[in-house]
Amino acid sequence: MSLRILHIAPFNISGVPITFVHAERRLGFESRLVTMGRDRRQYEEDICLDLPFLDFSGTRLLKRLFSHPSKLAISNTRQVGQQYPVAWQANGFAEALLVRIREWFWTFRIRPLLNEISFWDFDFYQLDGGLEFYRDGRLVRALKERGKRVICCYTGSDLRTRGVIPAIDQIVDLNVTLEHDHLQIHPNIRHVLFPFETYSFSVRPEPPCDRIVIGHAPTNRQAKGSDRIIAAVEALKAELSVELLLVENMSYRQSLEQKARCHIFVDQIGDLGYGLNSLESLAMGIATCSCLADGFEALYPDHPFVVIDHTNIEQELRTLIMNTQLRRKIGEKGRAWVQRNHNSLNVVKQIHRLAGFRPALSLSKTEKSSL
Repeated sequence: MSLRILHIAPFNISGVPITFVHAERRLGFESRLVTMGRDRRQYEEDICLDLPFLDFSGTRLLKRLFSHPSKLAISNTRQVGQQYPVAWQANGFAEALLVRIREWFWTFRIRPLLNEISFWDFDFYQLDGGLEFYRDGRLVRALKERGKRVICCYTGSDLRTRGVIPAIDQIVDLNVTLEHDHLQIHPNIRHVLFPFETYSFSVRPEPPCDRIVIGHAPTNRQAKGSDRIIAAVEALKAELSVELLLVENMSYRQSLEQKARCHIFVDQIGDLGYGLNSLESLAMGIATCSCLADGFEALYPDHPFVVIDHTNIEQELRTLIMNTQLRRKIGEKGRAWVQRNHNSLNVVKQIHRLAGFRPALSLSKTEKSSL
């Protein structure tokens, strides 16, 4: 009988939770993902509760009215001078009451799910985003009382902006993060690289066109430093034949179709490093520019990124625009690096080792051939 793993996530953010599930299933585990709501970019779902009052215009308005402003601001710079880790707490009586009311409504969907999937019978629980269904951590407490192993896996602004849920953070067995800067904002966390399925992407010949297409895909423009990126490309238009392609407000499938048009991809500028957008473009063989988090280059000196900041972005882009062979060389190196370092199977095995979980099963020849 295979070991059972349950992932819980607010959304299938950037497809990361389902990538964990795919990898664990390929390793021989029975793995499931429960999401509270559907990601706007239409990533694959396993079990989605479609909980009410989670992410719609009314909820966003109430958050602006009652939540602390620091929990709503997303930045591309590392915050200093704060007490770490940042911890979520209700911003007064009104927000606490709204959370309790919302969770009371949710209970009528959560309770049947717990029975349907035999919730208490899993061997290993991973909270992708550091959340369970309740802010008081009642299910995690009950799991720990039953001797279950529970870990939190953070992916970005969940830890930077919202922060940990204290009732959960105090009792989980392990915290891991996919973001290198999180090492500076949580005293008890381990870093692993993003899990990625490179085999799902094909290297395409550089698109023929009269203009060099520079892509940028901001889910949040402030978080990506988009204003400076857009300004740099606009400035280059005055002297070179280039086109800026903004990949935003579209489904995941549509975004990949647009990225395939690019000769160069620019992920972000700031202090926080690259994200999954970079991995997708690198897996397509596209020369990719991004900032890197402090300390990342020391750990991965062979990385393929064209490192950019506010001062050098125009010059770095100009060099890539004018040198086809350089773009091709960087793209080839990038795909190989992603395959070697972001392999989802290896990331899962690393997390399981850190958690003291039973080693994953060995791969069959068929599975090995798909890497």
